[in-house]
Amino acid sequence: MAPIIHSVEIARRPEDVFAYLEALERHGEWQDGIISARVGTEGPVRVGTRATEVRHMGGRNQAFTYEITEHDPPRLLAFRGVDGPVRVVGRSTVEPLGDGSSSRVTVELDFEGHGLGKAFAPLARKQAAKEVPKSQQKLKELLENGTA
Repeated sequence: MAPIIHSVEIARRPEDVFAYLEALERHGEWQDGIISARVGTEGPVRVGTRATEVRHMGGRNQAFTYEITEHDPPRLLAFRGVDGPVRVVGRSTVEPLGDGSSSRVTVELDFEGHGLGKAFAPLARKQAAKEVPKSQQKLKELLENGTA
């Protein structure tokens, strides 16, 4: 199946947007499915940084760990799930618009099933396709309102 791709324009500089995106422990502020998030690697976010999110899915809370695979501030943050039967692979790009005071954020997500997860990956993709636009809109609102 094709990956989920969604973009949103945000009236904030790319540096501001990227700084919020790479604050991994704050992802629950704009992604409703996240119960908690913690970074498991010391120091600034970089390739190899790992984070664990607890998400409410299927009527229960599940922990998922992912690793940063690309990090190019203020343009690109990519990651890959490292555990669980369904693992997300994603990229967030931030592009300057106009005079650089606004940004376009594009999120691309795909899901890999491992073992029994192969049967559940399409369901995860379907759920994410509904959630991504809502999360992007919330990201936009928080950044533009100055509450992020």
